[in-house]
Parts: sequence; C-alpha cells; structure tokens
Amino acid sequence: MKKKVESPCESCAHFNEEGLKKLGLNVSDFDHVIALAGNPNTGKSTVFNALTGLRQHTGNWPGKTVMRAEGAFAYGEKKYKLVDLPGTYSLLSTSEDEEVARNFILFGKPDVTVIVADASRLERNLNLVLQILEITNKAVLCLNLMDEARRNKVEVDLRTLSRELGIPVVPTSARYQEGIPELIQTIDDIANGKIVCRPRKIKNVPKKILEAVNTLNEEIKMEFPGVPNSRWIAFRLLEGDHRIIEALRSGELV
Repeated sequence: MKKKVESPCESCAHFNEEGLKKLGLNVSDFDHVIALAGNPNTGKSTVFNALTGLRQHTGNWPGKTVMRAEGAFAYGEKKYKLVDLPGTYSLLSTSEDEEVARNFILFGKPDVTVIVADASRLERNLNLVLQILEITNKAVLCLNLMDEARRNKVEVDLRTLSRELGIPVVPTSARYQEGIPELIQTIDDIANGKIVCRPRKIKNVPKKILEAVNTLNEEIKMEFPGVPNSRWIAFRLLEGDHRIIEALRSGELV
C-alpha cells in the first residue's frame, strides 16, 4: 500500500455504470460507489448508519428476496453512494446472500469496498477479508467494535495487520462515532487515487493448478474482453462454480 495520485478516470464511478445498472443501482448523480461488506454481527449496519445518517432507503435486489440498503454521504466536493451488502461468511455462492455480495463486488466494481470486521473476534473474520481481496484491489478494513475489544483486553497490531493485508486498517466503534471521520477520509483517499492498495493474493498454488489457471485466464480474456478479475473467475471455474459459468454464458459479467 502506498500513496499515489492517479488519473481521475481510473477511479470514477461512471466507468462502472452499466454493470451497476444490471444490478439495479442508479449512480448517475454520484461521483463514487462504495460497497459495505462483512460477516454478520460485526456492527456493519451501525457503520452504515454512522456513514449515511438518514440519507438511506431499502428494497430488494433485482430478482432476489435479499434486502438491499442504500445510502449516501458527501465529503468535500464528492458525493458517495453507499451500498450495504448482505452479511456473509464467504463469497463462494452457496446462498443467495453470498451470491449477491460477490456479484456486486465482482461485476459492479465499486470504487471502494469497506470490509467491516469484529476487532474482538478478528480471526474468524479474516476468511471473508481474504476472499474479497482476491476480487478487488480497492478496499479498507474497518476494524469495528474496538470498544468491545478493549473491554475484553484484546489488542490488535494495526500497523502489522495493514502491512500483511496490503490495505488500510481503520479502527472504529461505530455506535459511538469513534473512527468514522478517519474511515470517511480513507474511503475518499482510495476512491480518488491518493492511496493505492496492494492487497495480498493467493500464494503457494501448486504448479499444475497455477498452469491451468493461467491458461484458462488467457482464454477468458480472449473470449470475454473486459471481464472483471479474470484470474479469480478462472479459479472459480476450475472449482466448478456453476453460477459463474451461467453468468459468463448470459453476458452478466461483461
């Protein structure tokens, strides 16, 4: 992770507008789109409320029975659309909730994904964190419930955690608004290219699997130009993810 000023076109939400429309999201009046992801019971809804206040509404995802919450906030001269994704433990699409969360991050390509984790039970949250970092390079870990961590005498080395994950880590206690201004600043810095994340990717993949992934990755890029995160899709295809196969065939991914 390092500081860098990028061209505005690399981070503007309107470049994702068509993909977001397919997911039922209108972003024409916003500069950036932010996804809010995390395990259940991490205080994610409290973070959502702290960021958006009363500027929010709810509905269902298109063709799904899964509820969607949308909100908005402004920072400086930028307007942000915030989408609260279903709380999940994984992105491997074994449920509708997981499919919705995965599809939004993968196909909608939000400008920043805020991953909310429970600071007092961090280890059980890391599985989802690492899965999300396989899909997107633009993320921040919101280490919420710091008040409970302190009460339980749990200490987190924030600097080491940030270095190992390759993304910013912001400690918060959203119920008390603690850390929320710093979280907004970090979201703004990532969305506008002032912070460039270098998230940790899967390593130590067996040689034969890596060769298969690389071959399939090239075929996907040739067959579906512009498809997001073709390497991750290649891994999922090798694992027999039928929903990814259906999405490729239907054109949902492009």
